[in-house]
Amino acid sequence: MRIIRAADCRTMPWKNGGGTTTEIAVSPDGASLSDFDWRISMAHVGQDGPFSSFPGIDRTLSVLTGAGITLAFGDGEHVRLDRSSAPYPFAADRAVEGVLVDGAIDDLNVMSRRGRWRHRVERLSGAGVLTAAEGLLMLVARKGDWLVNGAALPSGDNAILEAPGRVELVVSGNEAELYAVWLTMETRGTLS
Repeated sequence: MRIIRAADCRTMPWKNGGGTTTEIAVSPDGASLSDFDWRISMAHVGQDGPFSSFPGIDRTLSVLTGAGITLAFGDGEHVRLDRSSAPYPFAADRAVEGVLVDGAIDDLNVMSRRGRWRHRVERLSGAGVLTAAEGLLMLVARKGDWLVNGAALPSGDNAILEAPGRVELVVSGNEAELYAVWLTMETRGTLS
């Protein structure tokens, strides 16, 4: 297990220049916004505006703080997300405008390159056991003091574990929130 401390995460401009994002992890290491296989980041959204387009990328968005955001897609679909919403997956090359519900939000973005990697995101609020049969399991601690297989993972820090593996989560504190991200490499057919 590798711990990624909040203080070690880098902040950078959005692809479209409309704000900043804090990159938690990216693969391969040092990849740019145009050539990553997968990327996990948090963004502060202070005003309405278009989302950056990422061709060939699937994205899952989770609202971490604030009243929420409405995703106004170019095809007319509208999806409202708030703190109680499940993480919401959509194609990152789909035209979408973000409209804040009532003030700024912070969000968690998980992105993976279609055909190379796939991902799944789940928000957890208590102790339990997770398994990773293949790929990677990324843990993003948001509230509470977590123990991951006995190792401390304070709020704001992150952990990445390689599969196969089993993770026992214990948490203390009045409020607990942790995001689990499963990242799995896509299998390609073989020629015979």
